[in-house]
Amino acid sequence: MTNMDSETVAQSELNEAIDITPNKDGGVLKEILRAGEGDSTPSPENKVTVHYVGTLTDGTQFDSSRERGDKFEFELGTGKVIKAWDLGIATMKCGELAKFTCKHEYAYGEGGSPPKIPPNATLIFEVELFDWKGVDLSEDKDGGIMKYSIKAGTGGKTPNDGAVVNMKYVGRHGDRVFEERTVQFTVGEGSDSGIIEGLEMAVKKLKEGEQTKLVIASRYAYGQDGNKDFNIPPGADLEYEVELQSFEKAKESWEMDSKEKIEQSEILKAKGTKFFKAENYNLAIKNYKKIVSFLEFETGLEEAEQKQRDSLILAAHLNLAMANIKASDFHKAIEHCDKALEIDSNNIKAFFRRGQARMQQRDFEDAIKDFQLVLDNEPENKAAKNQIVICRQKIKQFYEQQKKIYSGMFSKFAEHDIKVNPNKKLKMQGEQNGEAGDNKENEKNSEVSSEAKESVETMETS
Repeated sequence: MTNMDSETVAQSELNEAIDITPNKDGGVLKEILRAGEGDSTPSPENKVTVHYVGTLTDGTQFDSSRERGDKFEFELGTGKVIKAWDLGIATMKCGELAKFTCKHEYAYGEGGSPPKIPPNATLIFEVELFDWKGVDLSEDKDGGIMKYSIKAGTGGKTPNDGAVVNMKYVGRHGDRVFEERTVQFTVGEGSDSGIIEGLEMAVKKLKEGEQTKLVIASRYAYGQDGNKDFNIPPGADLEYEVELQSFEKAKESWEMDSKEKIEQSEILKAKGTKFFKAENYNLAIKNYKKIVSFLEFETGLEEAEQKQRDSLILAAHLNLAMANIKASDFHKAIEHCDKALEIDSNNIKAFFRRGQARMQQRDFEDAIKDFQLVLDNEPENKAAKNQIVICRQKIKQFYEQQKKIYSGMFSKFAEHDIKVNPNKKLKMQGEQNGEAGDNKENEKNSEVSSEAKESVETMETS
């Protein structure tokens, strides 16, 4: 169809009443008073912005946002307005002005809305659509993952963490398609299959068979690094058209018995180790944390299961400590070492890794204590001995740095004294030539030196 043909069709639709009800019962008739722009229309759950004027069939006006000077916003298709509006505004384009004639079944029903709207009233609305926004799927509601529905899904369930999903999608940067694929992956491990964070977060909110458009901000996509393989520049926002073809939900922990939880924890441990070896520490941490969530409060087990449970949760805390060290979250690493020591009070790995984390936090004195605890249990542990040597070197370097700092401070104090009292310059020159200094001046310098030393000690032990 040519542009001229399109314009002719659009013009012919003006002032032509069209039945827009699903079963064509004449309940909502639409007339386009002014055509809108583009081809897009709002979809369910989008927040639309409109002006409207409502009248009865005799011309009596009962409501007007225009007179109030306040545009009206609501979420389309969620039952927050009359049926006629949910149906009618879903057919409008941006900038369109339309007239809707609505029978009482699609308005306020047999009872009306006293005192302004009588029972069984047919209503007429003149509506102008200004804009609409997608559904914000980001956890922080920061507008970084916006959803625009294309086709509704079926059922009420959506994928959870651990669910295996089958998804088809097309990725666009501007008008350019940079990726098109059908993929199966496990929710929570999307990055291992090349799924960006925003896409994985969004799929947890989709229903089976649902098709949608997603606008994903760079912070949930490839960020400031971009993606050279796809020719995505730094800071680029992306658009995806997604179809969730099918998924199989993972069992929630409350749906499992003890045996299933232990079996799943063994699988999670193996997965976590695989991700750790691949240096994907975030995914390793996710899997190890699931073990803790499954087993932390599991009680009343038989002896064999209890032993297996304790072994798994101890390994999870130790591995979480190591993974958090690699991810530079040293505070978390120390927490997990402490948890491990609650289970096994003489665990050498827990002492050693806590020492490593404390070293990274420059808490060298406590780190030495941890490495010494390793040696108390394994006197020939070379790694612990080496770490103690390194810690002592770091402490020595720290004191030397502090000496330089305070030495510079003393020089500045002296220069300041000379400027304030020029006569002191001769006295200091005399001292440099071997003459005895003023006892009071020596006492003053001694006091400052003592304060400096005390300051260094305080900084070291804090």
